Amino acid sequence: MPLIESFHDVRFPTGIAFRSSGGPERKTEIVALGSGREKRNQRWADSRRRYDAGYGVRSLADIHDVIAFFEERRGRLFGFRWRDRTDDASAPPGTAPTPFDQPIGTGDGATARFQLVKRYGGDFAAYDRVIAKPVAGSVVVAVASVAADPANVAVDHATGIVTFAAGHVPPAGALVTAGFRFDVPVRFDTDELTINLAAFEAGEIPSIPLVEIRP
Repeated sequence: MPLIESFHDVRFPTGIAFRSSGGPERKTEIVALGSGREKRNQRWADSRRRYDAGYGVRSLADIHDVIAFFEERRGRLFGFRWRDRTDDASAPPGTAPTPFDQPIGTGDGATARFQLVKRYGGDFAAYDRVIAKPVAGSVVVAVASVAADPANVAVDHATGIVTFAAGHVPPAGALVTAGFRFDVPVRFDTDELTINLAAFEAGEIPSIPLVEIRP
């Protein structure tokens, strides 16, 4: 049977991911000039996350779960969801998302669709990160500082786009904000797992590299 989907809407085992390592990376080209100064060029407009889930494997049961997940994804072929516990919500750590957390657009009286984004920084060069994989049931929206009725807002959990129903489109000049939890779309960055059975009823997979799939 042909494999036609490139992304499986399933999350990597969270118990194993809990002890992972990783974070954002960027690509900056630095050119050293003859004067001793340097010129820096941003090669990527957006950051990309990398993780290693190998640190979370602590038992044969964990190894079994990883092998099954890896095989079903066919190695690097299919993407999947990953929970980054250091950065998985619109709100600060330890607080619940609210409809007022993140600006996602300004109404013009006609636009009904808005992309979820998360803003980093703000004083010098704020960065808006596209959020493409919100967690189902977690998205709350507000228009002009008034929480929107969930019945009037549809959320596409595969793209992170929120759509206002007819008759409820944000008016011109109204700030649209949102709160949410989200996963990172990733894939395995290897087609091989190296398993080490260090002891009876225990073992490890020293490295399980994952890389973010950009929207």
